[in-house]
Amino acid sequence: MPKFVPGLKLCKLFYIKEVKPILDREFPGLKYSAAVIGWGSEVLGFDTEISRDHHWGPRVLLFLGEKDYPKLQKRISKALADNLPYEFMGYSTNYSKPDSNGVRHEIKIKRGPVDHMVNIYMLKSFFNARLKFDPTKKITPANWLGTPQQRLLEVVSGEVYHDGLNDLQKVRQKLHYYPKDIWLYLLACQWIKISNEEAFVGRTGEVGDELGSQLIAARIARELMIIAFLMEKQYVPYSKWFGTGFKRLKIAKKLSSVLRQALSAKNWKSREKWMSKAYAIIAQRHNALKITKPLPAKVSNYHGRSYLVIHSDLFGEEIMKAIKDIKVKKMKTDIKSIDELTAAIYR
Repeated sequence: MPKFVPGLKLCKLFYIKEVKPILDREFPGLKYSAAVIGWGSEVLGFDTEISRDHHWGPRVLLFLGEKDYPKLQKRISKALADNLPYEFMGYSTNYSKPDSNGVRHEIKIKRGPVDHMVNIYMLKSFFNARLKFDPTKKITPANWLGTPQQRLLEVVSGEVYHDGLNDLQKVRQKLHYYPKDIWLYLLACQWIKISNEEAFVGRTGEVGDELGSQLIAARIARELMIIAFLMEKQYVPYSKWFGTGFKRLKIAKKLSSVLRQALSAKNWKSREKWMSKAYAIIAQRHNALKITKPLPAKVSNYHGRSYLVIHSDLFGEEIMKAIKDIKVKKMKTDIKSIDELTAAIYR
């Protein structure tokens, strides 16, 4: 195998050195946009050597205008198939047909047209396929909350190499992050969700259920990490890249070690102590956002019982008060988004 090159860098060079010259020569004056966004670990910047075993290599997404796409899509694809080199920087530009999951693998050839991965789309059809709504139009609360954060992250990550249509970057900026009231709503829901279990780390441990206490602590740790993503206005990646994405957050350096101590604690008292420190870190960061009045950043007993909690429901309730959009303010906080719904189903 050739030396590993991060996918985004490889694809950018592939576009500049191979794809663009063919387009300039065969279709002078063509208005198009070129990028690598959407699927793939390289889009998030998480790819490694092992990523190269499937659906990885020299590739580009091309976007054509609605008038050009019907008459030029096949012609452009054929021109690339006939003119692209068989290899680029040691990697094959030829791929297998998609398997049942749509995955393609490199296949080296020495003659004939290249079955390349320069995928050609219209902008609206691409985003409709990825997000199930048209982001060039008004984006509703249902659109925001009904779309997995992983999908939103995929289309705002990656890199745009050329935006001749002058629309791709506008759409990406529009999707960059949630509008303020949706953001506040998701924060409120997340705090309220934690309130349902925060006392159980101690309650389960008190009756000798250390495994149960560990499981609940782990679940709450994940929810605190999601709050951290929200606080820093970063979309949450799916499980494979959840921890990797978390490490990029500013708060991670301070919070990670505390959560690891909580999850490796040998007994519930120690576990509760470290969870209390994690609550305090998140509560302090909440107060720094100044989206509500300052709230207690120290744990206290749970309604007269000795279990230590941050009373996260209070944070959720205060955040809900800050929402201005009446429709958003009236939404229930038990199931906040499609991500939460699928988590509830699989839990």
